Amino acid sequence: MKKSMKNIVALTGATALLALAGCATDAGETDADVAETTDTEATVEEVTTLAQYDLTGIDIAVGSKDFDEQLILGEMMVLAFEEAGATVDNKVNLGGTNIARAALESGDIDIYMEYNGTGWTVHLGQEQPSFDPEELTAGVREMDLEKNGIVWVSRSPFNNTYGFTSSPEVTEANGGAFSLQTMMEYVRDNPDAVVCMESEFPSRPDGLILTEEATGITLPVDQQLILDTGIIYTETAANNCDFGEVFTTDGRIPALNLTLVEDPGVNILYNVSGTIREDKYNEAPEAFDGIIEDVLAPLDEIRMAGLNAKVSAEGEEPVAVASEYLIEEGLISG
Repeated sequence: MKKSMKNIVALTGATALLALAGCATDAGETDADVAETTDTEATVEEVTTLAQYDLTGIDIAVGSKDFDEQLILGEMMVLAFEEAGATVDNKVNLGGTNIARAALESGDIDIYMEYNGTGWTVHLGQEQPSFDPEELTAGVREMDLEKNGIVWVSRSPFNNTYGFTSSPEVTEANGGAFSLQTMMEYVRDNPDAVVCMESEFPSRPDGLILTEEATGITLPVDQQLILDTGIIYTETAANNCDFGEVFTTDGRIPALNLTLVEDPGVNILYNVSGTIREDKYNEAPEAFDGIIEDVLAPLDEIRMAGLNAKVSAEGEEPVAVASEYLIEEGLISG
């Protein structure tokens, strides 16, 4: 449970004042010195860290998927749980969605960050997801716990949904951004046009099919080019892909001056939560709730895209970006 930091500050400040009031004046301390010392002590005590949660004696294996945002989030969890005293097995960067989920279900890992839209459509096989993030997460949380013993903890403010970007040449020729409808019409009318996608996107129930159904246009297989996730961004920027499938919070979109295709609400929500095995969660539920909530709460779309850009565009290591963020938020010690 969280300790009462306000009470600690109040007691510390009162004790400091009483002690200083009893000091002999020949020590050379002025009233200003006393006030400065007291303010400094109060400031130190007010710093809230994840050390207030107790995971001492708990072993936890942390995994993640294999793209930049997931690497950052995974490293955040590793550092956060270590700060709370857990013994952490770092298994960040496992692979794609199916690999990470299989590792969780088998017990090879205890937790990884997953998206509510993925949980609803891929892991639970449901259709017609809610476009209300709270409602969608609540539905996933209830069903996944009941069916699979997986607990969904907290929910990020950011929504990293699927999207498309258009290449600079195609964007310029179009006179600006495409919509999903005009993108698919362009591909239909230009047989040489290529849409670059990652391997799982064409077959996912929350992937290409949603765009095809919404626009009434099917993307021919010979106009699909499957690439590794990271390469899609650079190949689209280099005009080797007319359109590229992306994650909308990816920092390479602004860094490479790519233009997002306008989505009227076709692609579903992808807010992230900690997905943790029920037996592990029950070892310290209040601590897991508090830690994951404290880590995710500041992460809106702008903040997450900025962190992603430090890795994908600036070349920083995910663990360094995760550590810097947690320190800036006062969650771990520097």
